Amino acid sequence: MIQRFIELGEGYSDLYELIELAKANQHRLHLMMVLHTKIENKEVSSLVVGLKPTDPGKFQGLYICREGIPNPNYIPNKRYELFAQTAKELDKPIFELSVKASTLFHEKELFYQYLIGILRLNHYIAPLQ
Repeated sequence: MIQRFIELGEGYSDLYELIELAKANQHRLHLMMVLHTKIENKEVSSLVVGLKPTDPGKFQGLYICREGIPNPNYIPNKRYELFAQTAKELDKPIFELSVKASTLFHEKELFYQYLIGILRLNHYIAPLQ
């Protein structure tokens, strides 16, 4: 199975696309998640929508708005509230994890491999097959 992060942006207008992806793919919606990190002494979060693998093809897309939203545990904000409201409407829990910042990796692809490893290890997505 191929599991890949697909970056939409940093969570400004692309947040609406992330929300629409979740709503339009309710039958394939696997998880909704918030990844918290710290960049230059700022607490920020990434929002993730993961879909069930395609059949055929076994491709699992994990759509992400990366590190552009203030951490809602420190600074309540409307963008996170929209995401949380969508999760509630779709009857999906929001999983939260603290992760390393993407700025600590030399390439963005290494950051996404790190995240996939964490998600597999914690059984949020299927293990490597």
